[in-house]
Amino acid sequence: MQNKLGVGRRDKVQQFMTITGASEKVALQALKVCDWSLEGAFDVFYSQSQVKSSADTRRLEELYNRYKDPYSDMILADGISLLCNDIQVDPQDIVMLVLSWHMKAATMCEFSKQEFISGLQSLGIDSLEKLREKLPFMRSEMRDEHKFREIYNFAFSWAKEKGQKSLALDTAIGMWQLLFAEKQWPLVDHWCQFLQARHNKAISRDTWSQLLEFARNVDPALSNYDAEGAWPYLIDEFVEYLTENNIVQIGQMSDWSQKC
Repeated sequence: MQNKLGVGRRDKVQQFMTITGASEKVALQALKVCDWSLEGAFDVFYSQSQVKSSADTRRLEELYNRYKDPYSDMILADGISLLCNDIQVDPQDIVMLVLSWHMKAATMCEFSKQEFISGLQSLGIDSLEKLREKLPFMRSEMRDEHKFREIYNFAFSWAKEKGQKSLALDTAIGMWQLLFAEKQWPLVDHWCQFLQARHNKAISRDTWSQLLEFARNVDPALSNYDAEGAWPYLIDEFVEYLTENNIVQIGQMSDWSQKC
């Protein structure tokens, strides 16, 4: 069947089969339904009701008890570290942020029993083996523009300290470097250096959300930057910082934008 497909579509079928373990027939059906969108096909495959209902609650309880803190009804940092060790990922791996997003976790390095069990059920996971198998799918979700935006906005509340409205600068910088490593925003390091040099304060939710819009809509050469636009003052100051330090000369195409 694959011989009748173009190279691009054959690659997608192969990728889908490798990540999901599905047959060629299932891969073709899912991809055709989603007009050959790989991310859409993953959603269709993993949201099937039988996948969700196959998650065994008893086995999830056992998993939760393996990681829960001995002194509270929560999975805390030590439990998460053990989980990461069991599934062979670094605790700093962005896939742990995606997993926390699926769990709707309120706070970094913590999972309540409800968050842990409901999150894994929604993914059709009731064993470490299934969780390991699902990691490539969760990584692929970062390539979906809509999901990336959701995960990006989720990260602000997830990473800030309890009771605080703003996100500590060091934490914000770490999260930006993690998230924009996925989206490859060329100005992320300059943004972080600018904040440390000129701002040195906690980051508001508005600045957090607006930076994603800036990174998505303003090209790295700033050729389409509108000084009269409604950007937060911090982003306007960042543009000034880039031009004052000759990092970017507005109106001239950068090497990066020429390559793109």
